[in-house]
Amino acid sequence: MTKYREILRLHSLGFSQQNIAYSSNVSKKTVNRVINRAKELNISWPLDESQTDAVLEQILFPSHPSSKVKRMPDFAYIRKELLKNGVSKKLLWTEYMEECRLNVEQPLMYSQFCHYIQQDEQKRRATMHIVRKPGEQVEVDWAGDHAQIIDPDTGEIINASIFVGVMTYSQYAYVEAFINEKQQAWITAHVHMYEYFGGVAKILVSDNCKTAVTHNGGWYNQQVNTTYYEMAEHYGTAIIPARVRKPKDKPTVEGSVGNISTWITAALRNEQFFSLHELNKAIREKLQEFNSKLFQKKEGSRISLFLVEEKPLLAPLPATPFELADWKQATVQFNYHISVDRMLYSVPSEYIKRKVDVRVTEKTIEVFFKHNRICSHSRLYGRPGQYSTTIEHMPENHQKYLEWDGDRFRKWAERIGINTYKVVDTILTSKRVEQQTYSSCMGLLKLAEKYSAERLESACEKALTYTASPSYKSIKNILIAGKEDPFKDHPTVAAESTAKKYGITRGAGYYRR
Repeated sequence: MTKYREILRLHSLGFSQQNIAYSSNVSKKTVNRVINRAKELNISWPLDESQTDAVLEQILFPSHPSSKVKRMPDFAYIRKELLKNGVSKKLLWTEYMEECRLNVEQPLMYSQFCHYIQQDEQKRRATMHIVRKPGEQVEVDWAGDHAQIIDPDTGEIINASIFVGVMTYSQYAYVEAFINEKQQAWITAHVHMYEYFGGVAKILVSDNCKTAVTHNGGWYNQQVNTTYYEMAEHYGTAIIPARVRKPKDKPTVEGSVGNISTWITAALRNEQFFSLHELNKAIREKLQEFNSKLFQKKEGSRISLFLVEEKPLLAPLPATPFELADWKQATVQFNYHISVDRMLYSVPSEYIKRKVDVRVTEKTIEVFFKHNRICSHSRLYGRPGQYSTTIEHMPENHQKYLEWDGDRFRKWAERIGINTYKVVDTILTSKRVEQQTYSSCMGLLKLAEKYSAERLESACEKALTYTASPSYKSIKNILIAGKEDPFKDHPTVAAESTAKKYGITRGAGYYRR
């Protein structure tokens, strides 16, 4: 689906339509069409979270009955586009398919598309030098050569990956070593890079690694990693991933990687490092020398050009650095809680048995359903099995249950009668934890509503003649059987029952048989 929200967000930041197209993985025509349609409908960023891409598609381009006539490609446009570097028939067909979808028109299959434009295809493509503006773009990549760390305990040699970030205009570089190239290292490197530069460039050209791009089905169909996209949104920059095996998409960082391998990695080849901290300290010293070296074919150095012409144009850093988040999926259980790292967090009860997405950071747990945030909690640490429960997430009957405690149950029972009070007090003290008895007390409350307070009092009196610790179930059985006052119309039986109060006696009549 077209990223309508991302297109409108980047447009509000002042990006050109070409850069928005690169970042959002759509054609420039689509960007122009979305922006113009949004202006017609007075839709602008920021948007409400409920306005998802699917909702925006229905607002901007409502569905129309499809036509059976297949749309023919624009041959003049295709001849012109095929002369551009990197443009292929497959890419143009993808754009053509997307245009047909937006206009609800019947497209040609790829083989038919190629057949119609076969005479217009050009095999040779021209290249051009693109002049970069100060503060506009930063390129990032992992260097091919590794640094080495010696394990002080085992003597094992461990390879350390080198992250390189370069401002395109000034070639001012940032370098840092990491033990691996996983997501945490990739994001941490960007956070440290922006702090080192003291600002944020408008465009971030990244390598095509898995920590940056997922679902890579070709340059045009690649999708930015969710966490990487969140980081870009936090810093207000746009990500334009480089194409696979296309070093010319990020020539500055590719050239700087070679220089850094010579002036930093190779310069440290004879030194021994026993920790990542020691290695990065030495790299930082060499990096300062590298950025201060004078250019051979122009005046100044990387740092002087950066400070004078580029840094003033960088966007300011956000108030807080980006916090790395991990995404997980969970199912809401019948107790309206989800389990995350063996801790339990409540979710509104209407989502019971639904699958939700969970964003986990060091401090917070955020729960999303169909890309909409439905709740959040402070993250729990320590003993497994702890609960974080929000009362508003509970069903209404469960919320009412929480309003009761031991004192309130006793006051309620006292208003009914002394026997009911004795039964409730006995039940409340029958368990080690008082809260375990609340369900039984609540059951007695329901019996009073069903059978009347008078009958409940009589049933409690009857139950106390059998045992000093009657249960909810025994009182309920008395009320169901209607035996809460069985001696009212049978005085003889009552007298006999009194005689049997202290044991089982057969009487004289038994032995006369």
